[in-house]
Amino acid sequence: MSKRILIIEDQEDTRRILHDLLKSAGYEMIEAVTGEQGLVMARIHRPDLILMDIQLPDLDGYETSRRIKADPALQSIPIVAVTSYAMSGDDAKAYEAGCVGYVTKPFSPRQLLAKLREFLPVDDA
Repeated sequence: MSKRILIIEDQEDTRRILHDLLKSAGYEMIEAVTGEQGLVMARIHRPDLILMDIQLPDLDGYETSRRIKADPALQSIPIVAVTSYAMSGDDAKAYEAGCVGYVTKPFSPRQLLAKLREFLPVDDA
């Protein structure tokens, strides 16, 4: 059974790139454009991992991550920040909000897939 990843990203181009990359790697995807929509999708679909943009139109990725981690039904889902925020300390803010990984944009596909495999081991099936 393939692993399901929730992409919370407001930029259509980035969502398309992530979708194509993850599909080619055998993952299922669910997509959300806002933090609020991401919370709803996480509750409905219970993904195996969440890719979280930080700069979102309603709730930012930090607050969305905090709310996911505060929900007992969702708190075990690993969250990897995928963001253009690359200033000193931005990664610490993501980790403090509950993210377990941090990848800056633009990202290398190989780097992103390696980060995902830290939390979603490849099935041998």
